[in-house]
Amino acid sequence: METATIRIPASKKNILKAISGMEDRKMGEIIVDLIDDYIERHRETAEIMAVPGLAEEIRASSREFRQKKTVSLKDVRKTLGR
Repeated sequence: METATIRIPASKKNILKAISGMEDRKMGEIIVDLIDDYIERHRETAEIMAVPGLAEEIRASSREFRQKKTVSLKDVRKTLGR
């Protein structure tokens, strides 16, 4: 395992220190667990965004939506003959 230096506010460090004492764990172990949880929560998004061209398609769609270049569901249904 590699070493990394992070800066956290003293108040959060104190809380983390108290929790590590209560759980009889090292603060580094708790931080690694927190990082693992964070990565897991964002894994699916990272995998989706790794699809070639998808990020640009999403940005383009967002621009079109902001510019009100949209089609109503009612009009889509008419076009599809429903």
